[in-house]
Formats: sequence, C-alpha cells, structure tokens
Amino acid sequence: MAEYSVFSLLRNAFSASPDWKPAWRKPDPKPEYDVVIVGGGGHGLSTAYYLAKEHGITNVAVVERGWLGQGNIGRNTTMIRSNYLLPKNQHFYEHSMKLWENLSHELNYNVMFSQRGCLNLANSPGQLDDFARRGNAMRHVGIDAELMTPLEIKSLVPALDLNFGGRFPVYGGLMQRRAGTARHDAVAWGYARGADRRGVDMLENCEVTGFLRDGDRIIGVQTTRGEIRAKKVAVAVAGHTGQLMKMAGVDRLPIESHVLQAFVSEGLKPFMDTVVTFGAGHLYVTQSDKGGMVFGGDIDGYNTYAQRGNLPIVEDVMSELAAMFPGLSRVRLLRSWGGIMDMSMDGSPIITAGPLPGMYLNTGWCYGGFKATPASGWCFAWTIARDEPHPYNAAYTLDRFHRGLVIDEKGQGSTPRLH
Repeated sequence: MAEYSVFSLLRNAFSASPDWKPAWRKPDPKPEYDVVIVGGGGHGLSTAYYLAKEHGITNVAVVERGWLGQGNIGRNTTMIRSNYLLPKNQHFYEHSMKLWENLSHELNYNVMFSQRGCLNLANSPGQLDDFARRGNAMRHVGIDAELMTPLEIKSLVPALDLNFGGRFPVYGGLMQRRAGTARHDAVAWGYARGADRRGVDMLENCEVTGFLRDGDRIIGVQTTRGEIRAKKVAVAVAGHTGQLMKMAGVDRLPIESHVLQAFVSEGLKPFMDTVVTFGAGHLYVTQSDKGGMVFGGDIDGYNTYAQRGNLPIVEDVMSELAAMFPGLSRVRLLRSWGGIMDMSMDGSPIITAGPLPGMYLNTGWCYGGFKATPASGWCFAWTIARDEPHPYNAAYTLDRFHRGLVIDEKGQGSTPRLH
C-alpha cells in the first residue's frame, strides 16, 4: 500500500500513528560510494532519485552542509513554465513540464502542482509581435501557446489594470495554460524520500571542505564528517558553485553569483488564479493557496553570497506590482527572502561532465532553476551514469562559451545580471 494514501492517513488518524516512518534515514557516511552528489537541493535530490530509478545506481550519497532543502529549492516563487523560444531550451523545459505533470503520482507525494497557467503581458506593439513569434515557435514543436487579446485578458484577470492611454497599456499577452506552480518544500521532500527508499544515503550537516585527488582526477570529497571516496563526484550547489570549485583548483567559471529576492503579502480573498508577468519591466506574481501574493523581479545587480537583498529592488518590484494591480497598493508585505542565483553568461544552464576527470557539473540556472528541477536531475543522472549527455542537455556544455555556441534566450549578450 502507498505510504501516503487516504487509507494510511485514516488508519493513523485513529491510532497512535505507529506506522509513520521518518521520510528519510539519517545514516553515517560510508567510506566509498559509486556517486557522491554535493548539494542537497532540488537538483541534487532529483539527480539522486533518477540515478536510482532510471539507471539502477543506488550506492549514492547526497552530501549537504546543512539540512536538505535549505537553499534555493525553498527560496523561490514556485513558478513552472516551458514557454521558451530557442529549440535547445524548448525541448529541455518541455521535458521538465511533462515530468512535473506526473510527479506527485510518481513520488507518491503531493507536490501540489497546479497548472493554473502563465500569462506574459505585452506592454508595447513590438513586445506583442515578439510574443507572437515565441508562441509560434512553441507551437511548432508541440508546446501549448495562446496569444490573448486585452479583452480576453481582462476576462481572465479582472483586477488587472489594462491602462489604456496610460504609461503601461496592455496590448495583449502570451498564455501557456499548462504552466503553473508547485510547493517547493514538498518537491525537495518528495525527491529525498523517493531516493532514500531506493537506497540513497542523505548525509545532512556534512559540509564539503575539499576534494580528494589522484593526479588530475577527482576521487572523492573531504567533509566535516570525514573523507568520502567516490568513483564519480557530481556538483549541484547553485550560487555556491564558484566557491566549491575553487577547492578543486578551478578558479574561473562562466557564472556569477547574485541574490534574487522574493516576496509574499498578507492573505487576501482569491481574485486571480494564474501567474502573470509584467511586460514593461520584470515582475512575476501569483496568488498562493493561502491567499498571499507571491512575487519577485530582478536580481540585485551586484555579486554576493548573501540570502537577502537591498531596498532599491524592493521598491522597483513593488512599484511594478502596483502598476499592474493598483488595488494592491495598500496591501501589507508579510515577508521576503533571497536565493543565491548562479547566473551564466548566456542565461542558459550547464549540465556536463567535467571540468576535471571524475567530476560532473550542474550550474548556471539563472531564474530557471525551480521549474527545471525534474529535467535537470533526469538529464544530470543520465550524464553521470552514461558519461555522455542526453540530447536534451547536449548543448548545455561548459565549453560552449569559448566555442561561440552560446544559447542566448533573451538576446542580452554575455552580461549575467541581465539574464
């Protein structure tokens, strides 16, 4: 019987709950594993799960310096979409979307995936033309896309100010109805439990302090809980990639670390049931199941490892939200938080073998890390297990930057803060 079923819930509700087990074990480290994954966030946990499920590699350890899910997997705005323009990103993120659609059933854990849609507003005729181009490109490869008129948008989101004749008029928008949101903590817990049930060790409070080497080859990690040897070492630590890679002697990578803030307001009665983005700036907002407005915008434009940002971005994001929904101008902010983004030079991720023998790297997610969690782990597990990329991540190499094969989705050039 499934552990988290309505029958087990009823049975334990009327007893002393003798059957509930911890979601995952707390083992001591083994001296050696087939694979050590550094990073207990969404990408590291999903990689461990798919290594065990898809490739039968279960002698795996996930090494996390704190508790599972303490990083970006729990510090985002929970939004999921696959509305990309370039084919190399389209196929990857659409694969992720398809994994999301069955994830709760596969993990037997409710990740609260809600396909409420994602609406990108166009605030100029040129932007509407650009969205039409993107929508046509999406439909060409089988991804759902719908170009909406202002009246259709007003019917869908009545509280939105179309601002005709004003500063930010809404000329239309691009809707992906299969997009939506999920519960970020549940995603981490579901993958952790699923990997644990297949024999993967979750090593919490186990900080990596260095790498074990045999010549140029990485053969394990040094941690605060002792040395752990491994045939393969995979790194998935998001914004801390640069710090960790310096321990391995890799001083330069095509990424920068920035903080991305997110916010939630006090709870309100339901008035919108989709994700909406602001075309004239950078804002994305949805209403949570508790009624709070969950939203975010630009990264703070400086390099940092801090998990909180500064007031200029707060002011910028709030002003954009008030421009879209004037009725929210008097709503109180409940809390804010920040995640450390690993911003790549072209705005697209890196999932590859290297840069040293025995090492595998997963980084450069910019704003797209949470929505990519299933496909990132699926492709990273494939790359680790087979020592070759899957077609979905074949273009996400580390050497594409000096080869001139960049995947510049936004057309912003090699400026990480713009991606």
